Amino acid sequence: MKTTASQKGNFFSALFCNLFGHHYVVSKKVTQHIKEYKCLHCQKQVTTDVSGKLSILTPQMREINSTLQEMYRKRSRRVVQHVA
Repeated sequence: MKTTASQKGNFFSALFCNLFGHHYVVSKKVTQHIKEYKCLHCQKQVTTDVSGKLSILTPQMREINSTLQEMYRKRSRRVVQHVA
């Protein structure tokens, strides 16, 4: 029974997104300009690419974002230390 309910839930969620569009919320802030988003209804994950457009979050893009986030954090720490 649980699988039937979740399948119907996924069907209606996908139908909702097809009719009205996705409702993305920020799930992870990579840098000031690059963020990862997740749809509240169908759980689809996207990220901003180099040109600022939304693209599907693939494992490769996820790895790129995590590397970029680590570089951004290190640079931010270094800038704060030089200022202080």
